[in-house]
Amino acid sequence: MPRVVVDVMPKPEILDPQGKAVLGALPRLGFSGVTDVRQGKRFELEVAGEVTDAVLDQVHQMAETLLSNPVIENFTVRVEQDA
Repeated sequence: MPRVVVDVMPKPEILDPQGKAVLGALPRLGFSGVTDVRQGKRFELEVAGEVTDAVLDQVHQMAETLLSNPVIENFTVRVEQDA
């Protein structure tokens, strides 16, 4: 089945305490070189049939109304190719 992926991230101007916590933990765990971390969400939607423009429009509406909070988050919608 085709898969559509919605990635949701906090807008750049929104504080990300979870990302900051991960950033602080990385050096304590021996990892270096990371200067910033932003934590988001990923939704994988398997759809029946072909991924048409109408299907992508519907997923976009889902992302705007349920999967994200457009006031504080941005999202992208893309089709994931079969591996």
